[in-house]
This record gives sequence, C-alpha cells and structure tokens, in this order.
Amino acid sequence: MILDKILEHKKREVKDKKNARYLAALKTKIRDAPAPIGFYQALAGPPRSTTSPTVESPRLIAEVKKASPSRGVICENFDPLKIAQTYHEYGAAALSVLTDREFFQGSLDHLRAIREKVPLPALNKEFMVDELQFYEARAHLADAVLLIVAALDRVQLVDFYHLARQEFGLDVLLEVHHERELDLVLERLPGARIIGINNRDLTTFVTTLDVTLRLATRIPKDKLIVSESGIFTRDDVRRVAEAGVRAILVGESLMTAKDVGAKIKELIGREEEE
Repeated sequence: MILDKILEHKKREVKDKKNARYLAALKTKIRDAPAPIGFYQALAGPPRSTTSPTVESPRLIAEVKKASPSRGVICENFDPLKIAQTYHEYGAAALSVLTDREFFQGSLDHLRAIREKVPLPALNKEFMVDELQFYEARAHLADAVLLIVAALDRVQLVDFYHLARQEFGLDVLLEVHHERELDLVLERLPGARIIGINNRDLTTFVTTLDVTLRLATRIPKDKLIVSESGIFTRDDVRRVAEAGVRAILVGESLMTAKDVGAKIKELIGREEEE
C-alpha cells in the first residue's frame, strides 16, 4: 500500500542524509533561528482580521502542495511563496507545507522560504520516521510537525511527541483515521492539544467526511480537532464544524481553485458575505 511505500522510502532517505556534519549544520541553523510562533494559538485564538472567519467558524490551515501520490501534479505553475502569501492575504490562520520530495514534490527549502516571508505559523507536513527530521523541521523554521499515528509504533509516537514539544518547542498535530489510533493517542498522550482526523484512508486513499463525524464524538472537549482532507465546499465546512471541529486543513481544493481568494471566502468567510 502507498503508506508503506512512502515510509520505506523515507527511512532510506533519512539514512542517506545522516552524518555528523549535516547534524551539526542543522544545530547551527536552529541556534540562530527565531523561536517558533504559536500554531496552536493561531487555531484556538480569535480571528486575526475582519476578513477571517467568525469565532465559531473553523480556522483554516491552508496547504502548499504541488503533487500527491493519488493525483500526480496538482499545480503546474507552482510558486510556493506566492501561494502562501495569497493564503495569508485572504485570512488563513496557519499554513501546511509539504516537504516530501519523492511523492509530493515538496521541499524543506519551500518551508524556510515561506516562513521567512509570511507571518503565519507553519506545519512541516512530512512523514516523520527519525529524530533527524525534527532537527530539519526546526532548522527550516517549522512551528509545528505532523505525527501520523498509523506510521509509528507506540514507543516512537510518545518519544517523537515529547521530542517535538520539549526539545524543539514545536506544536504537534497528531493524525488519526481509526478509533484504535484515537484511543492510543488519548491513552498515551493525554496532554496532547491538537488532534487531526484524516478523512482519507492512507491505505486506499478513499476519502469521506464520515470519518470526522464519527471520531469527533470520542474526543474530549478540551482538545482542538482538525479535520483533514475531503473538504471542498461551505457545506463540508458546516458539517465538520457542527461535529466540534475547530480547524480545517485544506489543500487540493485551494491548489486547484482558479480564484484562491474566492475559494477561501467560500469556505470560511463570514456568513453575511455569502
């Protein structure tokens, strides 16, 4: 299945990069980097402008993504910085930047370039399988990292979470798709603040919002729920919002929109603007 293929390649990729000189260079960049800005706070706090969503509306994590294994190239004229600046202009609360090169045609350089120019917290959207990747994320100015529960064993999940939070000061988006993954997070990481529900099955790539509607009922009210994938319309946003979702992660529908600003307004604009 595609997830296994991605993880196998990622482990080889990280192994090939691991050496003392590279790690030392990353540590130097981290030492000179500004502190992370609050990814969680951006999603939990008040709207940052009058064109942003109302307090009750989910915040938008807008994704910068050129390609995917299921769709191939999504955006031919891909300018990651310009895309991120447009997202900021139209009211996104945070950014998600794909950094996997092999399957998504992303880059850590995209992440750093965006964070140097766009004043929004950014999630390093990557398949984390090794401690080295956390050094890479922070060295390239990430404010948050993604941990896919399906991609990690229990020890890795807990260790990586605490590494991100305590060593690097990064927020962590814990991604689940099934009840058993959610139960594991709630049991092993009771202090986790952000839980992402991926509506896409990473084994089949089938997407349905029913996953969010089902799992959200099991999540304590003090957690910030993010619904990921499969959100294309205002009705989709309303459905997940009614289930208690406080943020949405949207990539494909923005990357394929002819008018990104209009699409963002459709998804999260104030009701009276419709």
